[in-house]
Amino acid sequence: MLEFASAAILSGMTLIEITYQLRAPLTPQQLAMLGEFANTYGLRRFRVDEGKNQLSLEYDASRLKETQVMHVLRAAKIPVTGKMEIGGTDDRLPTEPSTLAVSRVS
Repeated sequence: MLEFASAAILSGMTLIEITYQLRAPLTPQQLAMLGEFANTYGLRRFRVDEGKNQLSLEYDASRLKETQVMHVLRAAKIPVTGKMEIGGTDDRLPTEPSTLAVSRVS
């Protein structure tokens, strides 16, 4: 029964990934603060692209709003300059249920 309870919790999630341009590279202290916020506020994961100087965050939009994510970044003194518009192909997780074609063998 525990498996069913977990599945019910996950089915209501709306995962969003947002990328911000950083003004400066992150310090080890800022990275540690992001890790703490991830456990507290429901940020699922974050990724830093040092080459592009960008920070990507994945969060559950059914629990958090983008303004709350920005609040977390400000509290951690993360130097973001703005949200990046990502085009083309990316590795975001699907947020809609998939449908599989079912074929029946007679």
